[in-house]
Amino acid sequence: MTAVPSPSPVTSLSADEARRLALRAQGLLGAPDRRAGVRGLLRHLGAVQLDTISVLARSHELVPYARLGAVGRQAVEAAYWSGGHSFEYWSHAACVLPIEEWPLFAFRRRAARAKGYRWHRMSDAERSCAAVLDRLRGEGPLTTTGLGGAKNGGEWWDWSETKIAVEWLLDTGEVVCTERRGWKRVYDLAERAVPGELLHDDLDEAACTRRLVAQAGASLGVATRADLADYHRLRGEQVDAVVADSGLVPVAVEGWAQPAWADPQALASPARGRHRTTLLSPFDSLIWDRKRTERVFDFTHRLEAYVPRARRVHGYFAMPLLAGGRLVGRVDPAREGRTLVARQLSMAGPKVVPQMARALWEAASWVGCEDVRVEQCTPTGLAPALRTALAAGTASAPELEQADRG
Repeated sequence: MTAVPSPSPVTSLSADEARRLALRAQGLLGAPDRRAGVRGLLRHLGAVQLDTISVLARSHELVPYARLGAVGRQAVEAAYWSGGHSFEYWSHAACVLPIEEWPLFAFRRRAARAKGYRWHRMSDAERSCAAVLDRLRGEGPLTTTGLGGAKNGGEWWDWSETKIAVEWLLDTGEVVCTERRGWKRVYDLAERAVPGELLHDDLDEAACTRRLVAQAGASLGVATRADLADYHRLRGEQVDAVVADSGLVPVAVEGWAQPAWADPQALASPARGRHRTTLLSPFDSLIWDRKRTERVFDFTHRLEAYVPRARRVHGYFAMPLLAGGRLVGRVDPAREGRTLVARQLSMAGPKVVPQMARALWEAASWVGCEDVRVEQCTPTGLAPALRTALAAGTASAPELEQADRG
């Protein structure tokens, strides 16, 4: 008889080990790769979410800031949008994606073709799409305004036929968003914007989703089925179909009710190093999944920008404070001239005060502010110490860039 090999034992991780793996995978534990810069970070994360809200800066600028420090905002935009290194498409949401991922979304483009237009209808779809393609072919990259206008004059969803056509062509892959200019999408022909070796929809759904699951696993470090699905907004059954062949390995994490998978490279060495102390965008991929954030960091976070003012708990655009590898506070920031205003701020305890002061000053400096003002602090008893720390300037590096000896 041929002996049946026994299954390999499942690696067990403590909750702290899983947390540190997640931080390192997201570029927030250990020395940042400054030579690779913003483009290298984008390739590593696989997706950086876009959003219209701009408080300190837009979310896609805050993501590299949190990891690389005070990278100039114009340098961030140039890294994303110049040289054909990226494109915008539907991933976790509307995201900046490395151009190498173009083939991986073939399944989504095919689904868009099969489904048809979103909620819109065109009176003459063939004519409208042909007109858009002709304009782009003849004039080069254009915004919707350049193509003739985005709206019919009504509400935001009352799109013009041109806008419907170009967004349909974007969904199906004939047109690419190559940059945002004044927050308007700039559209170009896919045949011109995507390198020839990448310009194909040859991969079947299984190949696309397998590679996206592997990429999500590498960017998360350790993840449940739901985590893997959420990263690029796949369905759970799509993850189920490919995770065994994705290269990820099963693990059991202390306190996690669901099975998990880890990137084998993440397991190859202990996750140790210096922690970044920073404010995080609510749309940062470390925390964009609320359930995962609660599980990994024991921290409940909710974007309240769309919650009526009277019902907000932490503020319009509360940014979690990451320090020592944990989420230990929140700030709802605003800018008044050259002053960064913490309209509402909370901290887990006295030890967080110097970390919060450092994060506020660093953010203020990055956006060109020369002063920091705190309006509301919870607990109120920490307000005097925080104001003293802010008046003294940044706290000492050993307090802020803590080494996790785990």
